Amino acid sequence: MSDTATAVHDETKARRRGSFAGFLRDRSGSTAIEFVMLVIPFSLLVFAILESCLSFAGQQVLANAADDVARQLRTGQVRAAEVSKTSLEKMICDRLEVFVAKGCPNLIVDLRSFPTFEKAAEVKLKFVNKEIDTSGFAVTPGPAMTKNMLRVFYKWPVVTDFMKASMSNLEGGYTLQFASVVWQNEPFND
Repeated sequence: MSDTATAVHDETKARRRGSFAGFLRDRSGSTAIEFVMLVIPFSLLVFAILESCLSFAGQQVLANAADDVARQLRTGQVRAAEVSKTSLEKMICDRLEVFVAKGCPNLIVDLRSFPTFEKAAEVKLKFVNKEIDTSGFAVTPGPAMTKNMLRVFYKWPVVTDFMKASMSNLEGGYTLQFASVVWQNEPFND
């Protein structure tokens, strides 16, 4: 190798060493690396807050719908003879459609009369394989002066895919929203 070629070769090696050392000393990319390290937990936090806020708002809308329908039943504005499973679901769904999918596909209702408030309090919610056991559910409201209990359930979908595993409590990535109202009907005329 000639002296000129050797000098060029040595100069190239020195430049490479210098640029590698310069790369190690250079801090201009540290902001980008720190951003990448922080953006993932920050995004998870933001999505968890949004999912929780939406879920909480949906729960409030569901509770208000159950209270409103229970008041209509309690005061006799809607009579027991007029209530079927379909009509009860429609009454509740009409109040929920602002916040849930049209037709309320994940809505479950249970409306029954009881001889005493104690009997109504004994009713428990059961789960089978992360799904609600609806085997005892019915829509049988009582006439005037009877004790009634309305339970409304909605399978709320967790929207963010990577949050489904940590936020859902039902099969398929859903959380269970529910509202329960127990009352005694007023002495209206049937």
